[in-house]
Amino acid sequence: MNLVGIVMGSDSDFNVMEDAIKVLKEFGVSFEVKVSSAHRTLERTLNWVKEFEGQGGKVIIAGAGMAAHLPGVVAGATTLPVIGVPIRSGALEGVDALYAIVQMPPGIPVATVGINGAKNAGLLGVQMLANADEHLKEALKNYRIKMAQGVEEKDRALQEILDNRERK
Repeated sequence: MNLVGIVMGSDSDFNVMEDAIKVLKEFGVSFEVKVSSAHRTLERTLNWVKEFEGQGGKVIIAGAGMAAHLPGVVAGATTLPVIGVPIRSGALEGVDALYAIVQMPPGIPVATVGINGAKNAGLLGVQMLANADEHLKEALKNYRIKMAQGVEEKDRALQEILDNRERK
């Protein structure tokens, strides 16, 4: 059983959505990935959502650019949490996609990350799953500790560079 479903409107979105896949792999979360369009393959999209939900899926991450209807269509077809990823594309560089996803009508929410923010979508999906999984909760805590340590290491390295410059 796959816990997270990742769907994108076009295979050209994969290079962005791959960041969510990397996060899910890092945390050992099972997932499936599909290309399906809210406009060109509406029935396929709706059927996939129902199948994913019926098989025990828990979270859906949907990426789309421009008009970005896919996350909203998916959210309208399920009660599972849906995380929308606006994809940078077109004349507005993803701002249109951001507005389309974040401005859902009352009653059909879509959690929305920043433009091309698939990594955060993956992390948000893990956080949602961690509410019912102590192992994931602990893994998230450790992930954040490592992030903090990384910042501290970068600061130490910068301080060394600055100290060396002052001595010269």
